[in-house]
Amino acid sequence: MLDASTAIKAIPAQGVAAESLIRVNGITLRFGGVTALSGVSFEIGTSEIHAIIGPNGAGKSCTLNCLNGFNVPQEGQLFFGDQEITGLPPHRIAQLGVGRTFQGLQLFAGLSVVDNLLTGRHMHMKTGALQGFVYRGWAHREELRERRRVEEIVDFLEIGNIRHQVVGSLSYGLRKRVDLGRALAMDPKVLLMDEPMAGMNLEEKEDMVRFILDIREALDIPVVIVEHDMHVVMDIADTITVLDWGHVIARGNPQAVKSNPAVIEAYLGAEVNR
Repeated sequence: MLDASTAIKAIPAQGVAAESLIRVNGITLRFGGVTALSGVSFEIGTSEIHAIIGPNGAGKSCTLNCLNGFNVPQEGQLFFGDQEITGLPPHRIAQLGVGRTFQGLQLFAGLSVVDNLLTGRHMHMKTGALQGFVYRGWAHREELRERRRVEEIVDFLEIGNIRHQVVGSLSYGLRKRVDLGRALAMDPKVLLMDEPMAGMNLEEKEDMVRFILDIREALDIPVVIVEHDMHVVMDIADTITVLDWGHVIARGNPQAVKSNPAVIEAYLGAEVNR
């Protein structure tokens, strides 16, 4: 079995030669009379862990939804490298290299772990329905190639012992790991993670933190996380953007953010400074 570093390095790290990979310029998102985001701007570097934090209802998940095309802002622009992605459908943004995990698990509970990971490879597969039915020649070689890729991810996430188990029978923490694996199967250039630690016990959180750090180090891609566990955020984030009622109230490194009076009043309190 490959070790974690070897396995994940087998996934090609592709990026844009620029100081920032994603730019968010003044986006405003409204749902009827409710303004979820108002003039939000920030940048995500080509190799950083960027946390988006704030109280419930601050607009954190809406920001991720705008980044991968689930929501389209009424104002402002979104750029991926030098390409504007404002208004592009989610599948086009995914093809550019934006991977995503979700707060709620969106897995195929009746399929095995390996089959769930293979669904993350669909955009790399060219075999049509007829070729897949015949399953000879190119179709056979393509599936073997994609299964090799999936096995590399299985090794990296240390889930080899459950590779053939039905996902619906797994614990919550393992299902979150499978969800991460499916996002990695896309060969992303940036990974968006919506509350990756939610509902996990301490051991499961430690494992997820380790995988996030390994992903950033081995792939050299940015990881954007929305997370409420402030001790995790302060330990692993390079940059933090703080939202409150749809506005950016602070942005900077963890030390600057946790000592910012506006952030303490709106969200952190004194807890993270203990």
